[in-house]
Amino acid sequence: MGTDTAATAERAAVSYASDVSPPGVTTLTGTSGAQSQLRRNLKRFLIGNKLNLVGLVIVVLFFVLAIFGQTLAPADPYAQDITGAKLLAPSFSHPLGTDELGRDLLSRVMAGTRISLQVAVVVLGFAVVFGTLVGSVAGYFGGIVDEILMRFTDMFLAFPALILAIAIAASLGRELHWTMVALATVFWPWYARLVRGQILTIRERDYVTAAQSIGLSGPRLLARHILPNAVSVIIIQLTLDVGYAILATSSLSFIGLGAQPPSPEWGTMMSTARNYFREAWWYTTFPGLALTLTVFAFNVLGDGLQDALDPRSGRR
Repeated sequence: MGTDTAATAERAAVSYASDVSPPGVTTLTGTSGAQSQLRRNLKRFLIGNKLNLVGLVIVVLFFVLAIFGQTLAPADPYAQDITGAKLLAPSFSHPLGTDELGRDLLSRVMAGTRISLQVAVVVLGFAVVFGTLVGSVAGYFGGIVDEILMRFTDMFLAFPALILAIAIAASLGRELHWTMVALATVFWPWYARLVRGQILTIRERDYVTAAQSIGLSGPRLLARHILPNAVSVIIIQLTLDVGYAILATSSLSFIGLGAQPPSPEWGTMMSTARNYFREAWWYTTFPGLALTLTVFAFNVLGDGLQDALDPRSGRR
């Protein structure tokens, strides 16, 4: 009997939500109008803006290289030839040149893509899950729970992000997995703040009040009807942060706190290449260009997704 009552209450809440939800806010089931608007926005995102399309193409290429890069590489990214291929300029046999140990830079740049993707997935995966959990609980329950969780979050936000990451990585060790721990620690508070703000807004909607009035439990209401309305904002922020996570990883590797030689991670390659900048401009240029294009593409993609998924952005 209790199960039937809860199910009836939830159906009533969803039905009421479809009638009273304002533009730009959808329920778990959504409405045909909101879905049509979303399809139009996504179509405009893919077709109407060439910059978005360029960013999407580069991101797709980035993922292809991350998955198949080492397999498709023309040479072994770790194979050395210091006798006849040391610091060779770009040529037909070595399109991006070679490094001080005769290793093919094209192969190393392609292999380094996987490292960048792995770091971004681990760092942002933890940041999104933990940050969303903290922000959801704080925003929905409020009161002393909100106060405790947000003061805990503020402890991490009180320090400049990169300085805190450097301090954590230097304390734990000069290895890539400790770099991922440091960056995850830096990134999650921003998601906690973002999700909390969304929950505070959404929980005041009429359909949430209606669901509460007919006895829908707090955790179920939060998981089924409040959080889904914050997903688009999380996706937008996540897309933007992929580029920042890759850039931060390369920054820490550049100063010796991330991946260590002979890893083909882009920041590590540029750190070594600075010693040969005068005689081998290509050594630092091409890993830096790969990093720049990747960050640019994810930023463009995130900006385009904001237009498509967030009707409150006001950009058309």
